[in-house]
Amino acid sequence: MATADVILMLKKQQYEVVGNHTRVKTCHWTKSDLRGEGGCYKSKFYGISSSQCIQMTPTFICNNACVFCWRDLRYHTEPAMQIGIDEPGLIVEGTIEAQRKLLSGFGGNEKTPHEKFENAMNPKHVAISLDGEPTLYPKLAELIREYKKNGFSTFVVSNGLLPEKIEKLIEEPPTQIYISVDAPNEELFNIIDRPIIKNAWQGLLRTLSLLPELRQNTRTVLRFTLIKNMNMVNAEQWAEIIRLSMPLFVEVKAYMWVGYSRERLEQSNMPLHNEVREFASEIAKHADYKIIDEHEPSRVVLLMKEDFEGRVMKFQ
Repeated sequence: MATADVILMLKKQQYEVVGNHTRVKTCHWTKSDLRGEGGCYKSKFYGISSSQCIQMTPTFICNNACVFCWRDLRYHTEPAMQIGIDEPGLIVEGTIEAQRKLLSGFGGNEKTPHEKFENAMNPKHVAISLDGEPTLYPKLAELIREYKKNGFSTFVVSNGLLPEKIEKLIEEPPTQIYISVDAPNEELFNIIDRPIIKNAWQGLLRTLSLLPELRQNTRTVLRFTLIKNMNMVNAEQWAEIIRLSMPLFVEVKAYMWVGYSRERLEQSNMPLHNEVREFASEIAKHADYKIIDEHEPSRVVLLMKEDFEGRVMKFQ
């Protein structure tokens, strides 16, 4: 559980703490959408309403200590959750209330239409990521089920180190599952992701091999985080990862020089959008995928094997 001083720090950073280990923070793009200034790339790529999306995590710990992570790794890095595990129903109820509290000020914002504010008070999407590795929460499948019962689409972002936890999602799939891949080979993986558990690379490869089966019931996505002068190499090895997992989508995204990552990396490690697009094009060529969309403000490029009319599933 988070200590009192950590909870105070989170409050200062505009987090809402729910129960023993859950956190909610309003995404920049949620605020932007409410002000009529545009939504996030998930809105452009997949059709979600950014103003109705909860950004949350059911755990604040992670079994990686990634060099590019924007979080404070001093209290963030642990191999497993230990005590005080909250029930999924309480988490769902608490995160909805936390989101309403965080967005309450927009009710008086002259840039926010009343109807849009009212819709935001009834969120429809949840991004289960934010801060920590969600598969470390032992009741993740039940949490997904509980959100579904409340009419939510569910987006789960995982580092894929625990394939046995990912395998459980075959029976209770989220709307969309992301596997974050930050290196094209084991050597760079150990330098960049800095896992604190044994056989982490092998666990990731096992997870990637599960994605073709998961794809039958959910949208599968690989997220490649590009760090200039570190991992923008060996495009053919990145392509091998795509061929192993055969995801529906691949997001090739720039590392962003924010938060505590600024203590570990330089601003020069953040690639420009045109550099991301160029390297994504090289990966796509080797993998027989193609670029079908991009979102320049987020410095992200979307790859698919082939574009098709129904790729954007509307949830409005």
